[in-house]
Amino acid sequence: MPLSISTPKTTLSSSSSLPSPLPSRPSLSLKLPLCPQALRPPHLLLPPPPPSSSRRRTLVLCNSSSSSSSSSEISWLEKLPESNKPLYSHSLPCIEAWLKKLGFHQSRDDRALWSIENPGWHAQLSLDVTDLHIRYLKSGPGNLEKDVERKFSYALSRKDVENAILGGP
Repeated sequence: MPLSISTPKTTLSSSSSLPSPLPSRPSLSLKLPLCPQALRPPHLLLPPPPPSSSRRRTLVLCNSSSSSSSSSEISWLEKLPESNKPLYSHSLPCIEAWLKKLGFHQSRDDRALWSIENPGWHAQLSLDVTDLHIRYLKSGPGNLEKDVERKFSYALSRKDVENAILGGP
């Protein structure tokens, strides 16, 4: 990088031959290149991205229709926090494994939508951003006059939500 040092000139007043009261200090002026890559240390420089033809995307599909528990599902069940902990302290894979254990089936079209069919009622559960919603359907068994909807905060414990959901309408 080019470096230049310059010193300001001393100013003389017309009435005296003494220099100005400001001391003379050298000032540094750096001339930096315009390329932002040159400003980064070598260990922070990233290689250029590969051409788009060599990029591959991997799509992972989950088969939720299997009746037996997969080994990953079992491992997530083992990682479940205590049942008295709030739902917000559970990871999404743990919540999904818990719902499968309760008998819910995940929708293929909407991954946040779950359904369950019990002998006394049918219900749909949705995992929303702020709450867990469950709707007991009048079209299922039982004598519901209309759909019954409830919502539960993720601040509630897993045990309380489970008891409320499985208690039915």
